[in-house]
Amino acid sequence: LNYAVPLVYKWKDPVKGELYRPFAILPPVVANFDEETQLFSEQKERTISITVKAMTEGVQTQLNLKSPAGWVLSKPSFELIFTKKGEEQKVKFTLKPTANAELGDLTATLSVLDNHYNQALKTIEYDHIPTQVYLPEAKAQLVYVSLKKKGTRIGYLAGAGDVIPEALTGVGYSVDQLAETDITPENLKQYDAVILGIRAVNVNDRIDFLMPKLLKYCENGGNLLLQYNTAHRLKTENFAPYPLKLSRDRVTEEDAVVTFLKPDHPVLNIPNKLTMNDFDGWVQERGLYFPNEWDSNYEAILSWHDQGEDAKEGSLLVAKYGKGYYVYTGISFFRELPAGVPGAYRLLVNIISLGNE
Repeated sequence: LNYAVPLVYKWKDPVKGELYRPFAILPPVVANFDEETQLFSEQKERTISITVKAMTEGVQTQLNLKSPAGWVLSKPSFELIFTKKGEEQKVKFTLKPTANAELGDLTATLSVLDNHYNQALKTIEYDHIPTQVYLPEAKAQLVYVSLKKKGTRIGYLAGAGDVIPEALTGVGYSVDQLAETDITPENLKQYDAVILGIRAVNVNDRIDFLMPKLLKYCENGGNLLLQYNTAHRLKTENFAPYPLKLSRDRVTEEDAVVTFLKPDHPVLNIPNKLTMNDFDGWVQERGLYFPNEWDSNYEAILSWHDQGEDAKEGSLLVAKYGKGYYVYTGISFFRELPAGVPGAYRLLVNIISLGNE
């Protein structure tokens, strides 16, 4: 009778007691890029960091880097020596796009004797599930997009969590994460735009007290952008200057055909002229929880739909409010920006640029 059991490693923790984890066979060295998406909007060099870790003792390796066509590496290879298992060395170099820089991956290969390894080490570790180790390819996505910007400073009020502030910082904006004490008329004056993170109206218990101040900022000439929220469990009903109703409308096909309802609107033209090509290469979806009813003060900019469904026109609503602009959008910027989608960056930059001529 043959009976298979998983091979596990057992140890004792002074607090948690006896613990187990799967036994993992790993390469002698691994390489993890500090940032796995690098988006450049200017032809300027940037410092890139990669951490190389020895998984055994006494390793000598050569790190070789390869970039797509049109990218200039300051140094393509490095010699590294490790004496201890678990030892790490951080390698830094500069990278610069040219005008013809191609979209692609910056890859890392580690040579040990006659063997070559190109793996990163990722660990999923939570108390309620078994620890899992996986080894994806050691690479960082490189994106160069010609990007014009109006406005430089953004205030960001976090919602349920996204990495849009980091993405905007990567293309040259100065982004401040706002606390409740920062939301005062005097302080908000310094921002060219104020953006609310995804589902901020669902998860911020103080949003009912903050929205009047944010809307006043908008009325006084600010640019206020709200990203998607769900209609269920809103913490306030007063998140917009004019009536709009949230729904469950979404477009899940990332290649759904887009129609420009207002082709001459500034949000599609200034400072970046958008075309249908800007909606190529999107990931996972177009957007979610669009409004399906709105006041006539809003202008609907885009229309799209999944196959076999009616057109959804509430994904991007723009309204002039007082001296400023109010924008509500269900477009999935929180998915597209981390994925390095150039068109999504260009569209969001145009939204931020409203009123900042």
